[in-house]
Amino acid sequence: MIRTAIVGTGGIAGICHVPALRAQAHRARIVAAVDVDAARAEAFAAEHGIPAVYTDLHTMLEEQSPDLVHLCTPPFLHAEQAVACLESQAWVWCEKPVALSLAELDRIRGAEGPALTGAVFQHRYGSGARYLRDRITAGTLGRPLVAQCVTAWYRDDAYYDVPWRGTWESEGGGPTLSHGIHQMDLMLAVLGEWTEVRAMAGRLAREVQTEDVSAALVRFDNGAIATVVNSVLSPREESYLRFDLTDATVELRHLYGYSNADWTFTTRSPGVKWEPPDGVPSSHTAQLAAFLDAYEARPRGGSVLGVVG
Repeated sequence: MIRTAIVGTGGIAGICHVPALRAQAHRARIVAAVDVDAARAEAFAAEHGIPAVYTDLHTMLEEQSPDLVHLCTPPFLHAEQAVACLESQAWVWCEKPVALSLAELDRIRGAEGPALTGAVFQHRYGSGARYLRDRITAGTLGRPLVAQCVTAWYRDDAYYDVPWRGTWESEGGGPTLSHGIHQMDLMLAVLGEWTEVRAMAGRLAREVQTEDVSAALVRFDNGAIATVVNSVLSPREESYLRFDLTDATVELRHLYGYSNADWTFTTRSPGVKWEPPDGVPSSHTAQLAAFLDAYEARPRGGSVLGVVG
């Protein structure tokens, strides 16, 4: 059994991480919960049947020696906590953003060895995304030409009453880093490496240090050109991706997670079909299964593999 610990027992831990781990109960078991708020940690553990509770990460690592740690803490804590876990030989699955800077990311990569770090980018793992990548690789939809990537969400002023939100020091960025990152990651997973970015950002309505809107033009190594918009000021919320290829247009409309029903397909040729082979929605559950596969296939004393998403 893969012995796991959850660090940070706020909303995302119970909503997404516990169900994902329960779905893998045949090979993973939650052995501990950690939170600086002792009462919250105790309540979380009682609700989910977790046997051990801690308010200090280092104590938990020393006493429990988990194989895998889920980091569900605010962004400014990720680098320090990830390094501590890796140095104790625990793998890390970390909520986005993994780090607030390239320097922090280098610290994490430098601490990797037998234990590795993974980022929560669950939208890569739904059936539609996997199928689209396969079709592009096979060339059945033609060559990627144009893409649109929109994260149009709404966060009111009260959302930023949480002390660590909206600051460079603790959140590291606005909707570009903390919200649109999921749609951008899916776009990158489909289109591959980028070669050029031109962008602007603004603080238009929220009393925060960071931006509340950003926009970019991106050129990819394969020649495709994309537009990217990230916003927390949009009353009608939507996550939208569009991929125009020489033989088809593929679109995805959703908000925080998608199923096969959220994709639409338009083709110039009746012989080109859109038929994902299964119905796996994007979710922490889908990604964790793949992450645990990687853990079980881990190299024994092998080379550093870097941050895996």
